[in-house]
Amino acid sequence: MNFNGILVGAAVFLIIGICHPAVIKLEYHFGRKSWWVMLLAGILFSILSLFLSDTVPSTIAGAAAFSCFWGIHEILTQEMRVLRGWFPENPARHDYYERRRKELGDKLDRHPSHKHLKEKTGR
Repeated sequence: MNFNGILVGAAVFLIIGICHPAVIKLEYHFGRKSWWVMLLAGILFSILSLFLSDTVPSTIAGAAAFSCFWGIHEILTQEMRVLRGWFPENPARHDYYERRRKELGDKLDRHPSHKHLKEKTGR
């Protein structure tokens, strides 16, 4: 029996489970400018993946790298979730969020998942 696939799958599940709250915490404490942390982590995991000689650890490091790269997109998207009120904002950065809400204006309402709500409510 070969358990490599199960091992990699479990590791990816754990990596995603770590990256999701990491994105939320990074945005909450440091804002969207913290995207570079995920970029740096992704680059480091990519380099690690290149130098690991065993397939399973190299695959896991590669999965961690691309989870971090995806985290860049999620940090930027997380700010929009906060601005829409879907996640709590950091009270210490309230002025920043208000300024961003004014800058974005109607763009906050334009979200593909809201299309069905607009049809029902007329908003």
